[in-house]
Amino acid sequence: MIKFFKSVGHEMKLVKWPSAKQNRHDTVTVITSSVLFAAYLGALDWLFTWLTQRLM
Repeated sequence: MIKFFKSVGHEMKLVKWPSAKQNRHDTVTVITSSVLFAAYLGALDWLFTWLTQRLM
């Protein structure tokens, strides 16, 4: 078990972590994409609901 944790520690030192600036950029990209996708799905939902109510 100790060998495993030493190995994990060694591998974690080899990881190239993103900078704070890159982290912020990626976070903004994900949030923006999520909001746009939610708006798109909401608009489709509204459209199909409206069409369904008009046809019935």
